[in-house]
Amino acid sequence: MSIIPFHDRDGVIWFNGELVPWGEANIHVLSHGLHYASCVFEGERVYGGEIFKLTEHTERLCQSAKILDFHIPWSVEEIEEACRGVVARQGIENGYVRPVAWRGSEMMGVSAQQTKTNVAIAAWEWPAYFAPEARLQGIRMTVGKYRRPDPATAPTDSKAAGLYMICTLSKHAAEAAGYNDALMLDWRGRVAEATGANIFLVQDGVIHTPTPDCFLDGITRRTVIGLARNRGYEIVERPIMPEEFAHTGEVFLTGTAVEVTPVREIDGYIFSVGDITRTLVQDYDDLVNRADRRAAAAMASAA
Repeated sequence: MSIIPFHDRDGVIWFNGELVPWGEANIHVLSHGLHYASCVFEGERVYGGEIFKLTEHTERLCQSAKILDFHIPWSVEEIEEACRGVVARQGIENGYVRPVAWRGSEMMGVSAQQTKTNVAIAAWEWPAYFAPEARLQGIRMTVGKYRRPDPATAPTDSKAAGLYMICTLSKHAAEAAGYNDALMLDWRGRVAEATGANIFLVQDGVIHTPTPDCFLDGITRRTVIGLARNRGYEIVERPIMPEEFAHTGEVFLTGTAVEVTPVREIDGYIFSVGDITRTLVQDYDDLVNRADRRAAAAMASAA
């Protein structure tokens, strides 16, 4: 399959307050964010031309920067306006938005008090994260080698780029072994999350999910918890050990990229794509695609 590299695409990127040609949105090789991981980002989905949960994502971007001790010199409202502007300019109906903020090249070393904060926003058309059949049949996972760190050792409540290095390594290893993704345990050996998504288990009709004390309490995670409660399902947030998969009927992931995706296997433990998972897949699809229906209705009324 031919891959279109991300540095060689058409359109524009919002870069420090201006729309610049896509190929000119470049940084210097000695940027602090590249060498020392002083970089935070967001991933946002576009449905029917509208960015889902934009304010929550933008607020988290700014909070993540604050946790990493740098200030984003644009307000939440200004970043939201820029995100919408890029989506409109790119003509994105259903796609992905990537705001990113990082320390620049003014200083090179661990100390970085005098570096400038840079912000960029790109958007592109993007289909499903996993193949369509995965959302019907469920994906296969294996436990990753690396573990989510103790909050005393890393800023785990931020969406910081450096925290994803072990996710990349784990996902590469999983794919090389024939799996779709890796399950990340935490430093205590408890179930934490996937490489880019939160995880839920269904046991005897009750939905269980790990307490997000060393990984992000995802925006999609919170959305799906709300949908589940609206359905009357019981949600339990608690520590979960991997041996509990032996008496788990259903497993699913949630995240901006994966949306709601069933899991059919984790290292030999087999799960069904059951009624609760299917219901929440449909409820989430209905929620995010209301924008499509609004757009279609607006076009119909205009005609």
